[in-house]
Amino acid sequence: MRKLAHGGPGGSLRLTEALAALRRRAAPFVAATFAAALAGCATVTNVPLNLPTSDAHAGLREEARASAASEDDLLIGLSFSGGGTRAAAYSFGVLQALAAMPSLRGGPLIDRIDFISGVSGGSITAAYFGLRKREALTDFRERFLLRDAEESLRSNVSLANLSRAIGGGVNEDLRLRAWLDANLFGGATFASLLTERRPRIWINATDIYNRTPFVFGKTSFAAICSNLADYPVAAAVAASAAVPLAFAPVVIETFPQQCGARLPAWLERAKDKRDSPILQAYAQGIGRYRDGSIRYIKLLDGGLADNFGLSGFTVARESAETPYGPLRPSQAVRIRRVLFLVVDAGRGPQQADWVQTLEGPTGLALVSAVTNAALDPSVRASYTAFERTMADWRNALIGWRCGAEGRRVRAQVGGGDCRDLRFYIGRIGFDQLTPGLSAQLNAVPTRFSLPPETVDTLIAAGRESLATSPAFRAFLSGL
Repeated sequence: MRKLAHGGPGGSLRLTEALAALRRRAAPFVAATFAAALAGCATVTNVPLNLPTSDAHAGLREEARASAASEDDLLIGLSFSGGGTRAAAYSFGVLQALAAMPSLRGGPLIDRIDFISGVSGGSITAAYFGLRKREALTDFRERFLLRDAEESLRSNVSLANLSRAIGGGVNEDLRLRAWLDANLFGGATFASLLTERRPRIWINATDIYNRTPFVFGKTSFAAICSNLADYPVAAAVAASAAVPLAFAPVVIETFPQQCGARLPAWLERAKDKRDSPILQAYAQGIGRYRDGSIRYIKLLDGGLADNFGLSGFTVARESAETPYGPLRPSQAVRIRRVLFLVVDAGRGPQQADWVQTLEGPTGLALVSAVTNAALDPSVRASYTAFERTMADWRNALIGWRCGAEGRRVRAQVGGGDCRDLRFYIGRIGFDQLTPGLSAQLNAVPTRFSLPPETVDTLIAAGRESLATSPAFRAFLSGL
């Protein structure tokens, strides 16, 4: 039985290919039968799971949580890209490498990660690690990476599934959500992630109407007057991995009538902040949630808008009205070293016959080429914007720490040289490995079912990528 590939940008559904084949080869009476089947256009509709709340402004800014465990001089963040099991295994290897690092003052690095942002396949690793912390490293390979997460999905090429795809999506979110709960999450809700223990976890999907990232966080849920704590983690991950056509959009309901208070002033100002397109688009989308013009938010794969998952922190920083936000003052004066690594399991250009011929690409190859051409520049742009945001933040932090207010805070809680602050920002990906290994990993499809030997190669590649990362090595040298 043929399977449908899915899991993030680059994961292509085979339905288009099958449709083209049927049109080419079918006899007239078969074509007529096929057209009649599609005329019914079976549709799959997902039911929203989020509940309303009357707390109007709770969480409308992603501030850092108070935690004694995070009052140290390091800030470590990771971002896990999309890419199905390929991405989940590669990011898992990075976590394994961090766990194998010798303990430093304050404990091992694996226990000092402050936040992880995940997209599609990367969101599965991020969510599981957020729930179980170090214990996630003991069984994630067996419980997910070696399993067939496609076993519960409609994945055969059939007239019925082609009809569902044309009607909006082959699978409802319940199929993947139930599998994830049964094998990984055990019905956990975001209440388990909103604790005072680090790391903070951001799961990213795409709002296909506003064409913006949708971050499963306090800010987004407070804006729609909904309760994040009761929302299932598996549902957020299913939304993050909902590839178009393979899945119908995941639905979130807005409840603006539940909290009629106006949005905070910073959100209103951000709607006109043209020097920050990411923040402006985000604020305009939030405004539509609250003014009632969007009753149902339709979500698909997070990689459609931001396959690196960087938007959550970029917005959190650019929306901050203080030089130290989204940190608290006591954290801001203590920090000396900041490490942020993008773990990129995306694939580079694949070998294609049509680049050697006058004709082509056509059919599925054309769809794939156009999709990648549209998505890849936005991914690079999000990383460039993130680098700029972080550089500006470092300068703002140093200015504040060395100013009168920063000196007052240091006198109360401690802190060293106000200028002793270094940022290490980097991306690790297949292209940074040896040519042979890079080519091997680039050939791994975007699926939720991979052979064990492929999974182990990806895990080992994640470990190697961290060990050889210039940004990570510079970070260690600077401690």
